[in-house]
Amino acid sequence: MSLFRDDGVVLRAQKLGEADRIITLLTRHHGKVRAVARGVRKTKSKFGARLEPFSHVDVQFFSRNSELIGRGLPLCTQVETIAPYGGSIVTDYGRYTAGTAMLETAERFAENEGQPAVQQYLLLVGGLRTLAAGLHESHLVLDAFLLRSLAVNGYGATFDNCAKCGMEGPNRFFSLQAGGVLCPDCRVPGCAVPSPETLVLLGALLSGDWQTADACEPRYWREGSGLVAAYLQWHLERGIRSMRYVEK
Repeated sequence: MSLFRDDGVVLRAQKLGEADRIITLLTRHHGKVRAVARGVRKTKSKFGARLEPFSHVDVQFFSRNSELIGRGLPLCTQVETIAPYGGSIVTDYGRYTAGTAMLETAERFAENEGQPAVQQYLLLVGGLRTLAAGLHESHLVLDAFLLRSLAVNGYGATFDNCAKCGMEGPNRFFSLQAGGVLCPDCRVPGCAVPSPETLVLLGALLSGDWQTADACEPRYWREGSGLVAAYLQWHLERGIRSMRYVEK
């Protein structure tokens, strides 16, 4: 029997029995963790409200094994709130749908329970913090999070230099299979030809240039979001269900 302590973001919560829940978290040191929180659906629960999606928490787990991830689900025995991002996110439809897509994407990229995914965890915490602050359009925050999540998981896209030969940009032909833009010599059938402004926007979102991203016109936001969604689906091999509800 062992106790483990970690901080994490609540990805989702499922009902279990009459009063319990199974909580899925993305943690700093243990990656994705599923744990049982007993009695949290009772009105007198001490920490039920702290285990809602979007919450950034410090949590203590009790496991009957020597490892956190073993033959049974650990128990959440203590929870302290680090940042209640959900309070600001759930009151706005655009933020809520974008945030839900971020949680689902993070869980998909951290599929193996117990395997650390520190960069993905830090991206999620930073993305939710930015989304809750409301400093940028919610769909731009989402697209930036998706592009950076792809990058830290080995699927980084290029929006300037050629993804095949490295020819300096700007280049116009975007290929999902190639991992970004291609020059005329490397162009393959089926390439999209987005506007130059859209490629500048996507490059800005990937690099964190919010001044350029915020100044971009809405028509380029929409085109860029379509490319990001297609690129994400290509690498995950199936789409993110909550993306269909994201407000554009």
